[in-house]
Amino acid sequence: MIMTSEQQLKLQAFLDGELPEKEARDAAALVARDAEAADLVAELRNTRRALAGFEPGLKVPESRECYWSRIERLIQRLEPAPATAPSVSFFGRLRRFLVPTGAVAALVIVAAVAVLELGRPGVLARPETEMTSPDSAAFTYQDDANGTTLVWLSYPAESGFAEKAVH
Repeated sequence: MIMTSEQQLKLQAFLDGELPEKEARDAAALVARDAEAADLVAELRNTRRALAGFEPGLKVPESRECYWSRIERLIQRLEPAPATAPSVSFFGRLRRFLVPTGAVAALVIVAAVAVLELGRPGVLARPETEMTSPDSAAFTYQDDANGTTLVWLSYPAESGFAEKAVH
């Protein structure tokens, strides 16, 4: 018969003396009638005997609670203390108020100067462009704010004027 992992664990517990009396009797009966179970118990006994000399008896010099509390104290000592917010002086609080207020005041002054400058006559005046005569190819551009006048003459290439000027 093929043994399940549960039966194998029960046989190991039987060998270690961890089973209740009724289950221990059932495991002993299984070992007596099944060759595979008997082989497993024999192999587990041999393994226990082989490892028996290699288990050193380590003892902690302190009790378990003392040992773990010492580790906890070391961890707490290594953790950084929670950062506290530095206190802000009177001048620091005053600066926190004055910097944004000064920026807003500067923007208001710039806006006021821009509105006053744009409201002056001639600042937004558009220069005039007019055609001197409907059949001529001349345009006049006059900018009173800068005091300039420009006359643009454009002659079509077919007129022959450009060719006469070159020769």
